[in-house]
Amino acid sequence: MSTERCDVSLGSAAVILDYGQVLARCPTAPEFGRMAKMFNVSFELFCELWEASRGTYDRGDFTPEEYWLKLAAQTNTSLDSRQIEILRHVEVEIWTHTDPNMLDWVSQLRAAGIKTGLLSNMPRDLLTYLRTNRKWMENFTFKTFSAEVRLIKPDPAIYEHTLRGLGVPAREALFVDDREANIQAARTLGIRAIQFRSVGQLKDDLSALGFPILPAVAAVSGGTNPATSSSELSNERPKAEINFQL
Repeated sequence: MSTERCDVSLGSAAVILDYGQVLARCPTAPEFGRMAKMFNVSFELFCELWEASRGTYDRGDFTPEEYWLKLAAQTNTSLDSRQIEILRHVEVEIWTHTDPNMLDWVSQLRAAGIKTGLLSNMPRDLLTYLRTNRKWMENFTFKTFSAEVRLIKPDPAIYEHTLRGLGVPAREALFVDDREANIQAARTLGIRAIQFRSVGQLKDDLSALGFPILPAVAAVSGGTNPATSSSELSNERPKAEINFQL
């Protein structure tokens, strides 16, 4: 992480954020276990199949029905239409637990005149739900979703699409994502980038850059603070390693 100071101005800077595991916490093992049980496979195997198949689904190459039936075929499982609807519902439900500290930070950025971008590898079911039910989406100046543009990170074209939508050159943008490959792709294009691990770590890295607006992190005073637990622990992954691409 470079400690050179941020050289973008408040009037022209843009902050581009990932969704999954940045704005929203990673689903827990029990949450993913609900889906794994429907395929009669272990949590670990389900995660492997999920990770291997997400790129094409997030890009919109498959309908939800085609995607879930594809996973069923890989696990020698039969799914009826009712079960597919349950899987679609569960998948949306477990990815909608957003971090209020991060959403507040987005609001502060917009209030300060900084353009905000949302750049996510996201399937259409989740995208449709968020557009319909989450007013915080309005705080983003421009939004790029893989299922709509038929591109996925770390393809350079999806970053270039976002920069054009925001109307800023790469050198005036700051990108935050949890995946190393996505961070490296952004840096190759000249975008300043921070790999997200927790709100506290993000705040420290932004401070080191001299960025003027920082996300809030709840303080701990003698024991576990519930607010801190919600913010910090939400970024922990289940025991089986998960590195999903949202």
